[in-house]
Amino acid sequence: MRPPDRRAAVADEVSTEPIAIVAAPLQSPLDTGISSEKADDAAANPETPAAPKSARAARRELAAASRERRRYERQEVRRFTKRSRRRRIVWSVVLGSIVALVVVVAVGAYSPLMALREVRVEGASRIPAAEVQAAFDDTLGTPLPLIARADVLAALSAFPLIETYSTETIPPGTLVVRIVERVPVGVVDTGSGLELVDAAGVVIERPEERPEGQPLIVTDGVAGEGFRAAAAVIRSLPAEVRGQLIGASAETADDVRLELSSGATVVWGSAEESAAKAAVLARLMAAAPPDTVGEYDVSSPASAVTR
Repeated sequence: MRPPDRRAAVADEVSTEPIAIVAAPLQSPLDTGISSEKADDAAANPETPAAPKSARAARRELAAASRERRRYERQEVRRFTKRSRRRRIVWSVVLGSIVALVVVVAVGAYSPLMALREVRVEGASRIPAAEVQAAFDDTLGTPLPLIARADVLAALSAFPLIETYSTETIPPGTLVVRIVERVPVGVVDTGSGLELVDAAGVVIERPEERPEGQPLIVTDGVAGEGFRAAAAVIRSLPAEVRGQLIGASAETADDVRLELSSGATVVWGSAEESAAKAAVLARLMAAAPPDTVGEYDVSSPASAVTR
C-alpha cells in the first residue's frame, strides 16, 4: 500500500480546528436603570424620551386642583343659598297673603259698611212681613258677619206659625229671611173654642167658626196617636178629595174615618199606605160619585169596596 500523503493530513488538521467567537456581554435593563416598560416605550417612541415629573410641576397641579375644588364649593354654596332665598320668599308671600286676608275679613266684619240696614221677608202669608221685620230692630246696625244663628232664632221665636226658615246675607247690609209657614190640617174643638191647628198640633188661629175647607177633627187630643194618624191622612189626600172633606175622626191610630160633604164616609184604617189609599179613593169616587154611595172602604187598598 501507498503511505498517506503528509500534506493532506496537515490540511485536515488545519480545517477542523475550532474557531473561537468572542460575544459581547448582554446588558440587562436593570443594569441601565431603565424599567422594562420604559424601555418598551422608548423603543416605540424613540423621539420622546420619558422624563420624571419635577416637584414644581406636581405643586402646580395640586394648586390647580385646589382652585377647582374651591370654585365648585363656591358654586354649590351660591346654589343652596339661592334655593333657600327662593323658599323664604315663597313662604313670606304665603304668610303675608294669609295675614292680609285675616285683616281684610276682620276689618269687613267690624266695618260700618257691613252693618245690617234692611231685613227682607219672603214666604210670609198668614204672618205680616212688617212684624217679622220689626223683630230685628234690635239687630239693626250689627255687622252682617256678626249676626249669629241664635240672634235670628230669638227674633223669630215669637212667631209660632213659622215651621221652618232660612237666612241669607247680601252685602253690604241686607238680611233675607225665607220662612215656611205651618199648613193647617183642620179644626179641633177644645170645649172653650175652636183652634185651627197644623199636623203637629200647633195652633195657627182661633176662629169663631169652622173655616171653609178645614175639616173638624175629633180625636183624643192633639197630643194623642189618633190625632197624629188623622193629620197624616188629611195631608195625604189629593186636592179633589181634600176639598170635599168636612170631618175626620180617630180613636186610635188604626181606625181613621173621614166624612165628606155629601154625607158619605170613608173607612181609612191606619195611616200606613196612605198614598196608595188616596189614589184608590180618587178612582172610586170617579167611578161612583159620593152622592150615590154611603161608604168607601179603602182600609185594604188592594180590595177596596163601596157600599
